[in-house]
Amino acid sequence: MIIIYHQNNCVTSIWNTAISEGVQASSKKVSKVLFELATAYPDEFIVWCNEHIKDDLNLEEFQNVALRQKALVSFNLNETPYLTDAIGYVNETPFIKINRKVVYPTWLMSSIIGGVNASILLAVEHQITPDTDFDYFLNSLARLSMPLGVLCYSNPKLLKANVSAKIKLDKTASNFVLFKFVKQHYKAVWVFLLFVNLMIYQNRRSVLSLLFSLVYKRRALKENSFNHIKLEEKAISKANNISIDVVIPTIGRKKYLYNTLKDLSQQTLLPKQVIIVEQNPITDAKTELNYLVEEKWPFKIKHHFTHQTGACNARNIALKMVKNEWVFLADDDIVLDHEFFEEASKIINNSTQKAFTFRCHLKEEKELFKTVKQWETFGSGCSIVNIKDIKKMQFSMAFEHGFGEDTDFGMQLRNKGVDIIYLPEPKILHLKAPFGGFRTTPELLWDNDTIKPKPSPTILLFFKKYFTTAQILGYKTTLFLKYYRVQNIKNPFKYYKNFQIEWERSHYWTNQLMQNHN
Repeated sequence: MIIIYHQNNCVTSIWNTAISEGVQASSKKVSKVLFELATAYPDEFIVWCNEHIKDDLNLEEFQNVALRQKALVSFNLNETPYLTDAIGYVNETPFIKINRKVVYPTWLMSSIIGGVNASILLAVEHQITPDTDFDYFLNSLARLSMPLGVLCYSNPKLLKANVSAKIKLDKTASNFVLFKFVKQHYKAVWVFLLFVNLMIYQNRRSVLSLLFSLVYKRRALKENSFNHIKLEEKAISKANNISIDVVIPTIGRKKYLYNTLKDLSQQTLLPKQVIIVEQNPITDAKTELNYLVEEKWPFKIKHHFTHQTGACNARNIALKMVKNEWVFLADDDIVLDHEFFEEASKIINNSTQKAFTFRCHLKEEKELFKTVKQWETFGSGCSIVNIKDIKKMQFSMAFEHGFGEDTDFGMQLRNKGVDIIYLPEPKILHLKAPFGGFRTTPELLWDNDTIKPKPSPTILLFFKKYFTTAQILGYKTTLFLKYYRVQNIKNPFKYYKNFQIEWERSHYWTNQLMQNHN
């Protein structure tokens, strides 16, 4: 392991822990020295640490992180990120509001302390500028690398306990730097949206920053930059296949569920048990899944029948019945290759990760993401999760019959320190079967409201729980602009007034949901 100690964007010293000796470099610029060291030590993990906290560096945690070749980690002692909270105006992902108590996925990096494998630096050496501002360089590297499969985290374990109480190393980007970053890492339209949001919500008229940013070209990395690098330096390689339970909520899809069960029964690695929660709102109805008992299945089937509809409730019932190490959260209308679980087992056994969402596609759908990477959402019908990490978790009933229960579940995982990894293979075909004939439309709290809430209160609920204020307001601006084209009010002043009323009404119902489901 190589450690760079630095201060004010300049290297103060370099230490090689393997031989307990100092290392010389030809430059004082930290980002340039990173590339120089990566060339000299291509198999090493390279650490950076602010000179003021060198005694608080936790080498043991860095050694754990170094096992992941595609790792880029840091920790910011300050709650405000280098790019300031204003970055939320242009980024609607769960990677902005960081839970600083756990290892949390984010591309928001800090120069205070962190580390990266040399292989990552070598992969981008001729593609990215070694900026003089080390924080700018790190955030640029992570922002470009994370979508291509590099695992980026905020990790409080990099420092010994209680260091944050001892020292603060405040450093944030200026307005000019913020606009420059947005122009270099987002589509050009976002610098104008950033300008509008800052003017509307913070009364900041950043005309010069906007104009200054327009001279910069957008940065990008080749899509295959990191394809040659493995996720883990050495495989875990457990001897046995994983043990899996399958959870399936179903309503009115007897034929489709049967075909899904047939696919499960023909797996080369069979699930231990399949838990089916059947819903039917008709009070005197009984199960229509007669084949569950009439046919012989190569796994145990647990069947629960309920008149209460809703996927959240159904999945919560099923999760209480899970007994084995891993649970596959499935839909009732999917198609699986016979080797799906066997292939998934190989991936899981060679990883330290605990939650995986698989590519779930429609028949004619084009494949958009071909890289194993950190996923910004979660698929409640196409994911495998370690049961230890969800024992005390539930799908929030606040989202029942609305939108966002799966993304909310994913956020619960992240806030426990469990990252969600997207796997393009093995894939799942989603048939998107039509609803059953007896399915009824549930009545939501706001259905009879004379004012239609915009957005849906469950969407705003998700934003309120997990996003920053800037992210919520940025979403409000983009919704306002997009919605104008599809609604009937064409007078912009009248439209603005009506939109504000609908937005406030959504806030009202969101608060009601929060009170009802504390």
